[in-house]
Amino acid sequence: MYDTQVTERAVDSKKIKFQCRNVQVYYGSTHAIKDVNVDIEDKTVTAFIGPSGCGKSTFLRCLNRMNDTIDSCRVEGDINLDGKNIYDHDVDPVQLRAKVGMVFQKPNPFPKSIYDNVAYGPKIHGMARNKAELDEIVEKSLRRAALWDEVKDRLDTPGTGLSGGQQQRLCIARAVATAPEVLLMDEPCSALDPIATAQVEELIDELKQRYSVVIVTHSMQQAARVSQRTAFFHLGDLVEFDDTDTIFTNPHDPRTESYISGRIG
Repeated sequence: MYDTQVTERAVDSKKIKFQCRNVQVYYGSTHAIKDVNVDIEDKTVTAFIGPSGCGKSTFLRCLNRMNDTIDSCRVEGDINLDGKNIYDHDVDPVQLRAKVGMVFQKPNPFPKSIYDNVAYGPKIHGMARNKAELDEIVEKSLRRAALWDEVKDRLDTPGTGLSGGQQQRLCIARAVATAPEVLLMDEPCSALDPIATAQVEELIDELKQRYSVVIVTHSMQQAARVSQRTAFFHLGDLVEFDDTDTIFTNPHDPRTESYISGRIG
């Protein structure tokens, strides 16, 4: 029987960004995530796939302590970012979330101008000493989100006035504005049309040059297109974690093969 935990492989000199060991998540008495072990590499796109309700988004939210906002949620085990357990008492969740940015399923720009959406995080974290530095951060972030050329002449207009795909790229610009090291994406394309989805996927490919990107997706085709590593979750278990090509062409666990071929899920 295939060991459901981390597979041995030669990591092509990729640095491990997140090292997760024996992670358990409970909602009250419900055991939602069971004994997950996974290494997430730097400058790599890692996809979490699996049926609805399998735990992939719950585990993603462990990586920047978003589950702290749910009273009934309890996380056990070790989640180390660059060797430091992010659940240690001396870790400030606000500072952690600047380092581990997040983009949600539905575009959620603030009811502010395009400029203020991107400037919000850098202002809070004191990243700019003056307006010129803030302007530079905003422009750089919008460029990294492939949005600058489309909005540079209307930075003072509401972010909510953009198209769905532009709003999602604005949210990506907002996430990268705090100079994160990891970018979490929870089904970032599920509310977008095919053209906007293609733009975001192209952007993800560029973002991996700078960040460790972790994406939850309900689309196996998307996981195959954008990721280098894929983790398959089922009923709260991490069933299999391997190179994306292996997961999709030669999975070790019959449950993975059943999901990939459409027999479960």
